[in-house]
Formats: sequence, C-alpha cells, structure tokens
Amino acid sequence: MLTRRAFALSLAGAAALRAQSDAGLASLSLAEASARIRARSVTPTRLVEACLERIATYNPKLNAFISVLRTESLAAARRLEAELAAGKNRGPLHGIPIALKDNIDTAGIRTTAGSAVFDDRIPDEDAAVTRRLQDAGAIVIGKTNLHEFAMGGTNATSYYGPVRNPWALDRNPGGSSGGSGAAVAAELCYGALGTDTGGSIRTPASFCGIVGLKPTYGLVSIRGIVPLTYSLDHCGPLTRTVEDAALLLNALAGYDKLDIASVEHPRVDYAAACKQPVSGLRVGVPRAPFFDLLEPGVGQAVEEAISVLARLTRGVKDCTLPSTREISLGGETFAYHEDIYARSSGRYMIPTRRSLQNGSSAKAAAYVRGRWKLELMRRTIDDAFTDFDVVALPTRRRDPRTVDAAIKREESDKPRNPELENTGQFNVYGIPTISVPCGFSANGLPVGLMIAGPRFSEGRVLALARAYEQATEWHKQKPKLTPDMPVPPLAASEV
Repeated sequence: MLTRRAFALSLAGAAALRAQSDAGLASLSLAEASARIRARSVTPTRLVEACLERIATYNPKLNAFISVLRTESLAAARRLEAELAAGKNRGPLHGIPIALKDNIDTAGIRTTAGSAVFDDRIPDEDAAVTRRLQDAGAIVIGKTNLHEFAMGGTNATSYYGPVRNPWALDRNPGGSSGGSGAAVAAELCYGALGTDTGGSIRTPASFCGIVGLKPTYGLVSIRGIVPLTYSLDHCGPLTRTVEDAALLLNALAGYDKLDIASVEHPRVDYAAACKQPVSGLRVGVPRAPFFDLLEPGVGQAVEEAISVLARLTRGVKDCTLPSTREISLGGETFAYHEDIYARSSGRYMIPTRRSLQNGSSAKAAAYVRGRWKLELMRRTIDDAFTDFDVVALPTRRRDPRTVDAAIKREESDKPRNPELENTGQFNVYGIPTISVPCGFSANGLPVGLMIAGPRFSEGRVLALARAYEQATEWHKQKPKLTPDMPVPPLAASEV
C-alpha cells in the first residue's frame, strides 16, 4: 500500500510525465500532427488538451490570447473524433487546433478587434475564412490579441494589454497579428490566421521566428473580417513550417462572390506546389530602398540567406521594383469607423483615436486618384518580373523595440517614420509574399527573409521558401520558455 507521501509523489510524477507528453505533442508541426491523427496514434482531444495546457502556462506571460475557447474546442474535438470513428476524414486539418486573430468574426463568440469599442461584440455569422477552416476540420482554440483595430505594427496598443515576444519578453512580437505570431512560436497552437494590410502577418513572423504568408490580394476572402484598409487587407496563415502554411492556404483559398475583394482563380494544390523544383528560378534582390539602414546582424543574416538561394536556384541578380510612394488611400479606414467613432470616440485608445482623426480629413478626390493608381499598379506589377521570377529581401530592417519603448512611441504625437518599412509595398502590389526565419540578429532575436513573386504565384513562392527552409536549420530554433520565467513590468507611466 502506498503511503500518503508516496501517493503524492506518484501523482506529481504522473503530472510531470503528462506535461512532458503535452509539450512534445505541442511542438509538432501541423503536418506532423495531422499525420499522427491519420495514423490513429493521437486524437484531436489530446492535441487540444496539449495546447490548452501550454496556453494555461504561458499565456499569462505572453498575453497572446484574448479569448480561450476551452469548452468549445474540446466539444469540437469530440465531434471530429466521432467522425473519424465513422470513417469520415475531412483532410489534413481534421482535428488540428488553430487560433484566429480577434478581428476575424466567429458566430456566437466575442470578436473584439483588440478594442474596448467592441468589448461585447458577438457576431451572428462566421467570417468566410472561419467557415472554411471549420469545414476542413480545424478546431478554433482561441482568439488572439492584436494591435487595436490592426492599426499598428507592434501589438503594444491593445485594450487587452500588450503582447510579448516569446524570444524576449521585454520585446514586442510585431503587429498587428502579434498574438497569432506569439501563439504559434510558443507552441500554443499548430497554426494561426492573421491579417496583413501593411505587414501585419510578415512582421510578427519575422520577429517571432516563424513563417507568415500574405497571399495574392483577393485569393483569400476577407469578408467577415473587421477591416483596416479594405483595398490593402489580406488574410493568411502563420505557421512553424512552409508546408504548414501551404496546407492552411489550401483550405483558405477560394472565390467568395459576397466579398468585393475576392477574385476567381483556378484551384491549386499548394501543398503539392510547394514541393516543385526551384533550380530553374531566377532570384531578384531589390536592394534600394529595402536594404537601406539595416542593423548589422540583420544584414548579415539576410546576405547569408541570399547566398543559400543562389546555390538552390539558377542565380541571383540585383533588381528594382516600382515605387508605391505616391499611392495613398487616406480616408478608407475612417469610412468603416465613421459612425462608430461619432458614438464612442472616447473608447478608442489614444494612438488609434489620433489615426482616425487624421483620416477624417481626407478628401474624396484624393482618395479616388489613389485608387486609380493602385489599380494600375496591380495591373502592371507582373511586368516587373521580366528578368527574374521571384524577389528576396529582408522582412524587417531592425530588431523589435521593447514593449515600453513601443508604447511610449505610439502614445507620443511627435511625427515619426513609417513602421512598416519593407512590407507595405507588397500590399500595394497585391502579390504573394512570405517571411521565413533566416537567422538571428546581434541581440539574439529572429530575422526574417521575405520572398515574393507575381500575382497568383503562391506555388513558386512557397516552393523557394520551403527549399530554403530545408537547406537550413533556422526554423527548428525555438524560444526557451519556462513556467517560472519572470515577466518584465511595464514602466510606471504606462501601467
């Protein structure tokens, strides 16, 4: 018979083994987890439980989730297990826990856009991408934190508090999809959706050392997503591997006649396309202005990555891309918020309120001219790829700021240089662009390599990104998180 002490020790040992097992399951890639479900060596419920355990441990430190759907995700897992038992498998996403950025509508579940304005907002309908994922068998495990209304690149400005970078808790994870980026990097889910208007998928991917894909404008429906600038808004996956991003894109892509941004395009198997050979590809490197003022460690990591691409492909050459400097869509953001702002301006956070005030003075004629230029740019951007097939460049030029510095900077009314740097131009172009890990800066923080191609060349872009990933080890590096790691306090004036 066990003594009380021996019994307690045995319970503790069992709990430790369970935690170790959960950590091992949570560290799988989406593709690996999917293979285990197909092999019946793990159940959707076990995957959900493994993620929920890590969320309970690490979300208090990272603040990656606004809402954790514990009851709903476990119920969905049980339903999907019953389907498997009955011989029904919906595909690679069947039973896989996925997180959604909290500006993506979920029927009957609060969707806040990171703002007090929408603190009690419960949509009646799912966003198109939510429905597509659920139809494919994915399990929504939670809604991730974001920069308020997606209006920034740090995730420091959120009604629900700033998100912290898993690689360094004093740093921001990038934004506006910072919660999604942090959740994937910290292994709280197997993938997440973000939105990208000027870099909001690719910046968190770069800063958090993961993969982030912005598809061609119109390939993935944005209906049911709280807009930032509808003409520039994209939705796409954040994952730990390129193959995982391709698997999610397979479920997300498709025409939606109720979305005015949606474009009809022949169906592509992106999981297969990402495995195509890349030896014949010509890689362009647009050095100006994208390589200006790089932090030394960032520049070194990217140059080494380009050397790898040169060996994998037909070759690398310097090139140029058209300027987007004269294209402005001022006022489009305010168009969505006008009525809400008139009723509830005091509920917006200071930086967001300032941005909306600036947008309220935009002139209709200036906006129309901006739209004309945008349409012409998108019609002609493929012409830039005459002498090269894809381009490669740094995702971001510098390390992320500390959370304190980001908050202070955003609350200041002093003029500042744009935060978006290298990413925003590709939203104007509307072309597929991916960020993959390519090393670390002098501060030990992840660096991202961005690869882009002509419109609807997702397969080609994914293939080169995957070939680079397989030729290096950067995607295997993970942040060192421990349950007892301290969270740096915010500066007193910012609490």
